[in-house]
Amino acid sequence: MHTLAETAPAFIEWRTKLCGPRWPVDRQATSHILHPIWEWDGAQIVGLWGTRPTPVKRAHLEASPYVSVNYWTPAHDTCVAECRASWAFDDETRTRVWNLFLNGPAPVGYDPAIVPGWDSPTSESFAALRLEPWRLRVFPGTVLLGQGGNVLTWQG
Repeated sequence: MHTLAETAPAFIEWRTKLCGPRWPVDRQATSHILHPIWEWDGAQIVGLWGTRPTPVKRAHLEASPYVSVNYWTPAHDTCVAECRASWAFDDETRTRVWNLFLNGPAPVGYDPAIVPGWDSPTSESFAALRLEPWRLRVFPGTVLLGQGGNVLTWQG
């Protein structure tokens, strides 16, 4: 097991190299592509995601507030964040998340106003999700292929 200080920066670095994550949202294993912005302040890592608070997403998080965010490349590099998710509907948080995406780095940065119904951060159809990992894993594909590397795992 590794420390959060070892694992979180590696997770964020690898995440920028990998394909988009999936989030299971119901019992039929339906998933959504999402691209949270991850923040690491040296003590805590948090993912922030702007999304529609649809009835399916609300029901899923009401039944189980846990999500798994998974990144992958064709070289079999993977990163996983097992998280507790919580909604943020207050204007201050939604505006902050909106601006993080508006001014965010590629590939996750974009203008949220391009999404139909998201005219502003306070639109009824825009909400923020806060992802608080309780487990992180960074797994270079080279380890899988017997070519060396270091798997990092943290659990809080």
